[in-house]
Amino acid sequence: MKGHHKHPDEPATPPPAPHDAPAINPMQPLERLASLARSFATADATVAAGGRVRTISAGYYTVNGMSRHVRLGDFVTHKGATGENLGEVVRVEPELVYVCPIEPGEPIGIGDVVLRKGEFRLAPDASWCGRAISALGQPIDGGPPLIQGPERRSVMAAAPSAMTRRRVEQGFRTGVRVVDIFTPLCLGQRLGVFAGSGVGKSTLLSMLARADAFDRVVIALVGERGREVREFIEDTLGDNMAKSIAVVATSDESPMLRKMAPLSAMAIAEYFRDRGENVLFIADSITRFAHAIREVAMAAGEPPIARGYPASVFTELPRLLERAGPGAEGAGTITAIISILVDGDNHNDPIADSTRGILDGHIVLDRALADEGRYPPVNPLSSISRLARKAWTPDQEKLVSRLKSLINRFEETRDLRLIGGYRAGSDPDLDMAVKQVPVVYDILKQSPGDRPAADAYADLAGALRVAASAGPQGRAGQAGMR
Repeated sequence: MKGHHKHPDEPATPPPAPHDAPAINPMQPLERLASLARSFATADATVAAGGRVRTISAGYYTVNGMSRHVRLGDFVTHKGATGENLGEVVRVEPELVYVCPIEPGEPIGIGDVVLRKGEFRLAPDASWCGRAISALGQPIDGGPPLIQGPERRSVMAAAPSAMTRRRVEQGFRTGVRVVDIFTPLCLGQRLGVFAGSGVGKSTLLSMLARADAFDRVVIALVGERGREVREFIEDTLGDNMAKSIAVVATSDESPMLRKMAPLSAMAIAEYFRDRGENVLFIADSITRFAHAIREVAMAAGEPPIARGYPASVFTELPRLLERAGPGAEGAGTITAIISILVDGDNHNDPIADSTRGILDGHIVLDRALADEGRYPPVNPLSSISRLARKAWTPDQEKLVSRLKSLINRFEETRDLRLIGGYRAGSDPDLDMAVKQVPVVYDILKQSPGDRPAADAYADLAGALRVAASAGPQGRAGQAGMR
């Protein structure tokens, strides 16, 4: 109190503290400060690291002040006049970071703030089945917001280790007769459908998507025509959409979104595989995925090395495709069926040639067969499944080998027979080919509206028996039409 004077009897020093009172350690505040510093050091403090826009180009913009805090593939957030816009880091220099915007056309100004967001992740959930979503994991079907799962997964995850994966052993039926006979598939296999434009890739993929051997179906529609998306989901998938998830990036969307669509779809497929489920992964098409990578890489200044494709294309393709396949012990499988658009019907273009070497088999669609009205126009002589022996029985393998021999004999003598140079009885193999191959061609015809074949070999045997019972005149009539 002001003006208070010490009483003569008041002690000059405060009484000592009781013996049980804790002593104050002068090092405790320093230890607490050091602990706080350590917690900040181990936290993801780079999320808040940022910089400012320095230059703006048609396909990218540069940011200074972030080079030490970002890595290739990181996402950043641009804070512009209309809100926050996402971008991906595609090039890092000592002073500048090159960023491709996810949505081009957003207003970007010199000096705008850009913050590091980190690796892009999704949190898949079983409730996503039956939904159509964007490459960023947002619903596009007008339904309610997606329920976020308990685990966030990177869309750029690494493939499982080669020595921890289970072996591919179990075959399954697709319901498409030409596939089940000549190129049978196994759970965990990776198969490519190679064809030019307008030959029927998407139609065949839609037929394969109806196979009932899978617990889940994840479909990546990359660069598709916008009008075909609802047709594929509502008409083609139909009731199977209840166990399917469609990740869509149409042809008018940015190359970044077209690049991300199969990556996001694969992350979703991996979530279900790790839960022990068998997943069918369909990508239509992987060529448009490669085109999107090329656009992004060229905008970042990467030089082309093979017919206009930069080296990053041939790095990203195996990184995506190797993620499919069987999982570790206790996990499920991802069976991948992808379409490859061959430019100008050239099956040796860089993307087709590179992809064919990664996959476990390929189905070749022939434009000449489509022109004849044979759908699906699968060329059984050019198509191959590297795991067919795991799906065939020994008798089935012998039968298919014999059928291919007859088909080859039938096709190589087509011109000879057309000019009347064929005489029955001179070549027993050719006689058999003329009698049986047209019947085989007929039974292989199948449209998307047909019911899936329960047993392709039984259907083939039944057709051959009917043709045999029709007698020589019926067989000759069938052969004459061809």
